[in-house]
Amino acid sequence: MPASSEPFIRIEGLRKTYRTRGEDFLAVSDVTLSIEAGELVSLVGPSGCGKTTLLKILAGLHPYDQGTVQIGNPAHPFDPARDIGMVFQQALLLKWRRIIDNVLLPAEILGLPMKAARERARALLDLVGLAGFEDKYPYELSGGMQQRAAIARSLVHDPKLLLMDEPFGALDALTREKMNIELLRIWRESGKTIVFVTHGVQEAVFLGTQVAVLTAGPARMADHFEIDLPHPRTLDVKTEPRFGEYARRIYRLLGME
Repeated sequence: MPASSEPFIRIEGLRKTYRTRGEDFLAVSDVTLSIEAGELVSLVGPSGCGKTTLLKILAGLHPYDQGTVQIGNPAHPFDPARDIGMVFQQALLLKWRRIIDNVLLPAEILGLPMKAARERARALLDLVGLAGFEDKYPYELSGGMQQRAAIARSLVHDPKLLLMDEPFGALDALTREKMNIELLRIWRESGKTIVFVTHGVQEAVFLGTQVAVLTAGPARMADHFEIDLPHPRTLDVKTEPRFGEYARRIYRLLGME
């Protein structure tokens, strides 16, 4: 991770309340977290604990009631519309567009020069292992391949921050493990800052340079800590004692041990 005097993302005392049916629902309470540029941070917690709400706040899609959220710094202003890429649980590819055209969609929306964007899209499809599939339609790809295309789409406009909301949750266990390995490779090669939401404890430990543990809703930061495991990571790391120690620490925080 590159050294920095200021974190790339700084969240302090964050609180978010929804108004539903005339009542206030506290979705996020007292979340504090710092993320350095180039980190891959796992947000882990049970379903409904506010992980997605926190991600949407980082994306600038939701306002918040209290606290501070700062991304970037005054010398390099951060524009959520331009500097964020998002990957969701479903690939959400447009079925009538070829894969290359799906990947190009953010570039079209942002009005970027299309010749350069098309070259970048092809390079990204190669990066995610889809070279040769540019002219296929989504139905011709497996679920894992569609998510690879979604990752390429999220990177085509060269964002500073990649937000991933349980992107492998709908995949079978074997494909999910393969995609975890692929994501680490893509992260290393792209150098992007990634915030990855999951409710899988082992996935959080395997992927993260640090893990932030959120309790059951309203989301409260139970703990956050660095993951001191070697890179590049392979599935063999899951057999190391430290991996098990990190996982048990999360289970305890979630009241599961």
